[in-house]
Amino acid sequence: MAPSKTNLTTLKQHLKQASKEELIDEISELFKTFKAVKEYYQLKLSPETEQYVGESYKQTIENEFFPARGFGKARLSVARKAVNDYKKICRDPAALVDMMLFYVEQGVKFTDAYGDIDEPFYNSMESMFESATKAIAKYGLQGVAERRCRTIVQDTSQTGWGFHDALREIYQATFSK
Repeated sequence: MAPSKTNLTTLKQHLKQASKEELIDEISELFKTFKAVKEYYQLKLSPETEQYVGESYKQTIENEFFPARGFGKARLSVARKAVNDYKKICRDPAALVDMMLFYVEQGVKFTDAYGDIDEPFYNSMESMFESATKAIAKYGLQGVAERRCRTIVQDTSQTGWGFHDALREIYQATFSK
């Protein structure tokens, strides 16, 4: 018989039974153990550090495409994970859009530097660009992000695999309304 999985209701019951000191100890342990928990509380308690925290995630993305030494490996799983991890702790929609667009910009820069890549690479860039433009529309960030998105599309005009066409369609769906 498999052990039962803990769900939110079970967790809430456990937390209600704990004393204030036990809760403080438990959260402190989570804070020390998990980087994401530490960053979550950093942003919650000091929202002005959003840019600082975001820079470490951007550095992870940039290192995948353009490390300080050698050639980029362009492991999309690592770069996308940085975006997704940031999404879990980010409280500012504009900062999240910035991170998603940074990912796409690095991918465009990479393909400009090294030539055509492969279809899964472009699919990943397209889906991230689409997610970014949906967030732009949802949060009314068109004025802040339109020029940057247009530049991304323009920078892909010589790229194969229909990449430019896909990004242009996504762009037009967001900004041509």
